[in-house]
Amino acid sequence: MDYIAGILVIVGGFFALVASLGLIRLPDLYSRTHAASKAGTVGSGLMMIALAVTASDTGTAIRALAGVLFFILTAPIAAHLLARAAYKVGYKLWDGSVADEMAQSKQTDQ
Repeated sequence: MDYIAGILVIVGGFFALVASLGLIRLPDLYSRTHAASKAGTVGSGLMMIALAVTASDTGTAIRALAGVLFFILTAPIAAHLLARAAYKVGYKLWDGSVADEMAQSKQTDQ
């Protein structure tokens, strides 16, 4: 079980590293929230599963798995809502963006 937990921590750490690099390197808020929500959720989820695998009591394992479920349910929704709010207040897309799919819905909201 220790080897499985070690592998999960290493893979989770890799995803957390990718999420942090995405926050630093990506050009605009929208792509940064995507990196943080997707890769960050996978990274923290894998690390919490590693905690559940190595936990000596079931209470800790259940809380760790509940944390994973909480991350899966809340992080992508929160990132979506933050990006939508940023768009509504006028935060511009990156100049290299190919399409603005929200522009049509913005016209129908008015």
